[in-house]
Amino acid sequence: MSKPHLLVHEKKDTVGVVVVEGLKAGTDMLCVVTHDNSDFHLTAKMDIPIGHKVALKDIAKGETIWKYGQDIGQAKADVKQGEHLHVHNAKTKRW
Repeated sequence: MSKPHLLVHEKKDTVGVVVVEGLKAGTDMLCVVTHDNSDFHLTAKMDIPIGHKVALKDIAKGETIWKYGQDIGQAKADVKQGEHLHVHNAKTKRW
């Protein structure tokens, strides 16, 4: 198997983490779910830095974001599948 571009922890997650340097828009990413070692492909819609999150599905403004099978916050704006998800479009629910 090729090296993955994106790691996803649990099947229910709505984001994955980029694990390669220099990921460019248009890349057909190999995505691996670490829980069961399954894989799938997703196209990056924008350049995304290593360690940052990518939406695995369309996420509507106000919707919960799932990572590690846990609620990690909510979308501040609509995020399309394959787009960069970071502080510009996501926030904690704590404040």
